Amino acid sequence: MKWAGGKNQLLGEFEKRIPAELKEGGLSTFIEPFVGGGAVFFDFNSVFEFSKCHIFDINEELFLAYRVVRDDVDSLIDHLGELSSRYLSRNDTLRKEFFYQIRDEFNKTKAEIDLNRFESSWTNRVAHLIFLNRTCFNGLFRENSRGEFNVPSGRYKNPKILNADLLIVDSEVLQNTKIHCGDFASSAPHISGTSFVYFDPPYRPLNQTSSFTGYTQDGFNDDEQRRLARFFKECDRTGARLMLSNSDPKNIDPDDDFLDTIYAEYRIERVPAKRMINCDRKKRGEINEIIVTNY
Repeated sequence: MKWAGGKNQLLGEFEKRIPAELKEGGLSTFIEPFVGGGAVFFDFNSVFEFSKCHIFDINEELFLAYRVVRDDVDSLIDHLGELSSRYLSRNDTLRKEFFYQIRDEFNKTKAEIDLNRFESSWTNRVAHLIFLNRTCFNGLFRENSRGEFNVPSGRYKNPKILNADLLIVDSEVLQNTKIHCGDFASSAPHISGTSFVYFDPPYRPLNQTSSFTGYTQDGFNDDEQRRLARFFKECDRTGARLMLSNSDPKNIDPDDDFLDTIYAEYRIERVPAKRMINCDRKKRGEINEIIVTNY
């Protein structure tokens, strides 16, 4: 899915910095406490031979999506095919009406979902989620304070709502993976000296208008960033190999040492990246991001 802060563009930088133990096959478990759109998970679990993976996200919709792609991909493809046909056969005005119809249904049925029991309604909901993701403005996922998806309709001539081949491959990659819905700290019991852990938290905003923490009604402020840094240190004590990415505050304020301070014990590198999700095209450009490792 399209996902704010997706890491496709940084995969090469991450691969340059993988620990020697991973290359040598000494790390059997991959863990991602903030899986998001899954770019790093899908890349690493395809390249390296992990015996098992654990992915976590506090976003319930992502939990449902990964479970359905893993366990019911054929039905998901059918649902998406129907949505795609219905949407693409309409003119612009009717497409917009159809988008808001699906968005309203998506929000109204949220309370009916039981995360503890897999059922057919999950597949229908995930199809709606992917449809909205592919047709909403800028491919954003954002919820208001009531937990409702509130991104408006986008304007696309021919959006690719269904990519069946990719979904099938994703389903195969997920077969060795345990999918969890929960806070990043809930990954602790699975982390050990044979783990490689990649952290991709909601990025610290570079300014007041660039906050990317609104994926759920709960934000991720500086106190949460500090809590994550403490958890990173706890994980380090297990002997696990750890990698973390975040925005670089020094892009805006050269004297902002917030992340340098809370990760002062570890290796911090700055790499160039492009921020593509901004309503102002002039503000989409190359900036630095940081990569923190404990090796």
